[in-house]
Amino acid sequence: MARPMSRPVPKSFHVKSFGCQMNVYDGTRMAELMQEQGMVEAGADDAELVVLNTCHIREKAAEKVYSDIGRIARRDGGKPMIAVAGCVAQAEGGEIPRRAKAVDLVVGPQAYHNLPALIAEAASGTKAIDTDMPAASKFDALPSRRNAGPSAFLTVQEGCNKFCTYCVVPYTRGAEVSRPWSAVVVEARALVERGAREITLLGQNVNAWTGEDEAGRTQGLDGLIRALDRLPGLERIRYTTSHPNDMTDALIAAHGEVESLMPFLHLPVQAGSDRVLKAMNRAHDVASYLRLIERVRAVRPDIAISGDFIVGFPGETDAEFEETLAVVRAIGHAQAFSFKYSPRTGTPAATMTEQVAEAVMHDRLQRLQALLSEQQFAFNRATVGRSCQVLIERQGKSPGQMLGKSPWLQSVLIDGGRIGDLVDVEIVAAGPVSLNGRVTERIAA
Repeated sequence: MARPMSRPVPKSFHVKSFGCQMNVYDGTRMAELMQEQGMVEAGADDAELVVLNTCHIREKAAEKVYSDIGRIARRDGGKPMIAVAGCVAQAEGGEIPRRAKAVDLVVGPQAYHNLPALIAEAASGTKAIDTDMPAASKFDALPSRRNAGPSAFLTVQEGCNKFCTYCVVPYTRGAEVSRPWSAVVVEARALVERGAREITLLGQNVNAWTGEDEAGRTQGLDGLIRALDRLPGLERIRYTTSHPNDMTDALIAAHGEVESLMPFLHLPVQAGSDRVLKAMNRAHDVASYLRLIERVRAVRPDIAISGDFIVGFPGETDAEFEETLAVVRAIGHAQAFSFKYSPRTGTPAATMTEQVAEAVMHDRLQRLQALLSEQQFAFNRATVGRSCQVLIERQGKSPGQMLGKSPWLQSVLIDGGRIGDLVDVEIVAAGPVSLNGRVTERIAA
């Protein structure tokens, strides 16, 4: 039998992340881990190692990974080492290199702290695979934070115990786990020291976070937010993604009491039919969800509401879809994400009868997205004439133009300023997806 061919351990890398903000965070942490090993970041066309940090929520997203693998394997200048990380890696494991022989290593989202050892194993000629979900936290094995832009992500909670019937997250990310209070505060402080003025706390069910503070008192996400609010230099706090069942009285109160907690709430409802919600195992109904929105708006009237919607869940009727549209109209969204139902292998919904025809789902999605886009544009127009602070995150497309975020997570284009500046702005024009602002005062970074 021929011995596996070895190759030099790669000296450069490129991470491409798909999907949610948690994947973006994981991609950043993998990059920092490889930098700690002496590797340097490079472009996708030049790197000796390409890491595809994958998402398994949508079927087409998974298929795109295999398309990318084929393209990378045919890259001019020779095939780099290819790693598949993230949720597709966790779900498919050893099937990935069997299906795509160009893949050298596979690592799940709970094992990427082992990436250096896996890279060395792959360099020896072995297909390296690690999809374990160890009890020990991967975060303890990661290096200190190296990188931070003006706005940074910080994972505080992983996994899910909700088991929605359409969702693979409990199988790819595991059970709900909260990072310890001290670890979160230390990482947040490090991000601020490296230039972050805004931190978004991340979790599959971020508002399920719980832990003990330095005095041994049990705290929920609201307590953690209040502690981070006291960090010098941290101007803004956000969190995503939330579950309605974990929206506590204390967290709702924080929206009205913590000045740095931005007026934006992403709280998925998924459907407007109680029967469909029950079939999804969402454990909330329409009435209880609408009461939550009313309570949050009572303490923070200007809050921007965002959500997720799935159309075409198995058995969804035309009348039930109309109920979803009615809920959308009742809420009024600043932003929202909407998708056609996509069967995921291993989930209960994938085996349900009465799968909705593709053409019907397509039509429903077009109608829903048209309504959501109309609401987003209306929300944007309502901010014209308002003054707010904008955190500049990057350069715009035009010379001298900069792009930042409003408190309501809208993209705002302004003239001048530096990345990291927090500027007072008057909103002068609104488009469907962005705003134009006039700077009235600059607040140095």
